[in-house]
Formats: sequence, structure tokens, C-alpha cells
Amino acid sequence: MIRVRIPLDLQAIAESEAAVFALATPLRVRELLALAVREAIGDLAPADKFSRSVLRTLDGLYAGDFALSIDGRTYADPDAVVVCAGTADVRFFVNDWRRVRARGRGLPIR
Repeated sequence: MIRVRIPLDLQAIAESEAAVFALATPLRVRELLALAVREAIGDLAPADKFSRSVLRTLDGLYAGDFALSIDGRTYADPDAVVVCAGTADVRFFVNDWRRVRARGRGLPIR
């Protein structure tokens, strides 16, 4: 499990003049996934490693290699919107280990 701190969307708070955006922030799954990757590899990791890790993780999500559980709800679509407050617990669930291992070794996926 990766615990991710959710940033406040100050622009949404200012434009809407609604306090609800100060309590909960809507994010796309792909944005939350990028925050989880940053948390996993650390703040000191080089920018190219971060971007490669995010792209590789998004490729796996699009390919259906795994699904994400965000605060107990499962998501497979990176364009889905999640509303989070404060922190979010992100878990990765692999659908088929054989596909993931074959992809990592450059073997054809059957």
C-alpha cells in the first residue's frame, strides 16, 4: 500500500468560492497514479526515472496487467475521477503474473 498526500486545488477553491473543494479534491486516476509513483521512488529520484516509471505504470494499467484500489474502490480506467480528502491509500492488484513477467523480459504475451 502506498499512502499519498492529496494536494489542494487552490484554483478550484478560488474560482468556485465553495469550501467543498477545500475538503475534497477531485483527481483523475492517472494523476493519483503519478503521485503514488513519486511517493514510491522518492523525491530525489531523477526526473527521467520518474517519467519512465509513470509511463510504464500507465502502460500496464491500459494493458489490463493490473488494477488499482484507491481507498477501497477498484479502478482500471486511468481517466476515471476520484474524489479524495487529505490522503489516499493506493494498492496495485496484478491480474496475471505470467503476462507481467513476460512483458518485463520482452517476451511475446500470449
